[in-house]
Amino acid sequence: MNRQAQAAVLFLTGGAILHAALTDLYLRYVKAGLQPLLLAAGVVLIATATATVWYEHRGAGTPTESPTEAEAPAGAEPPAEAEAPAGAEPPAGAEAVAEADAPAPAHTDTHLHTGAHPHTHHEPRISWLLVLPLLALVLVAPPALGSYSAMRTGTALQKQPWGFADLPAGDTVRLNLVDYAGRAAYDHGRSLDHRRIKIAGLLALDRDGSPYLVRMALNCCAADAQPVKIGLTGRIPPVLRPDTWLEATGTYTTKQTKDPLNDGIIPFLDVTDVKPVRAPRDPYDESWNG
Repeated sequence: MNRQAQAAVLFLTGGAILHAALTDLYLRYVKAGLQPLLLAAGVVLIATATATVWYEHRGAGTPTESPTEAEAPAGAEPPAEAEAPAGAEPPAGAEAVAEADAPAPAHTDTHLHTGAHPHTHHEPRISWLLVLPLLALVLVAPPALGSYSAMRTGTALQKQPWGFADLPAGDTVRLNLVDYAGRAAYDHGRSLDHRRIKIAGLLALDRDGSPYLVRMALNCCAADAQPVKIGLTGRIPPVLRPDTWLEATGTYTTKQTKDPLNDGIIPFLDVTDVKPVRAPRDPYDESWNG
């Protein structure tokens, strides 16, 4: 690509990043805390593209003269070649020397870079395919990772959290799925006994049709997402559709199982009521620090 094309790609990249960062689209790729960095990156790319175009325009407006032969001073005559005396014969070997000193015939090559006929190298047009991912980013919003990825990845619940904060008072408490999973697996339900728990998550089914509530936990971006899973037991609806968001109300149970993919702990919730809910603005869970 030439400089103008490179500047165009930079501008499109910066615009796509800004579009994603100013909408909820970026939440499909990275955690919410990285939004300021995305905004800064988009602004820098657009500024770089603008500066590139400005410098190219400035350079094109300044004529560059190719060096010419040195001109003789006014009134000066070119030096005359020395002539041999009349009748004198040239010395032996003089003809060979004269032929060697004679200027080579002009060689015309269309690939030479001359001032009169500059040659432009054409870059491969396939490089414009770099624009396609940018158009896909702007025009196509990919779905967040769902039940398919969750049931083919081992649970992230493999390391005991540092500690658990006190739960609010009341008979019913709304908990984050990751928080409940950690308390049920490593705190042995001490803070969950005799409490009604409300948890929202993505519904996933294993190969046997057993239901799980899932939240994909992020460390940085969607590429390193891992699921935290909670098994459901008790009053389960007879018809379940994967990838729907549900709010389950129930109580703590000591039932646990091992994730067959990495032997991580999967705690259970004894369900008393289930209802569908809208998907959250941020489909990923960022509270996990495991």
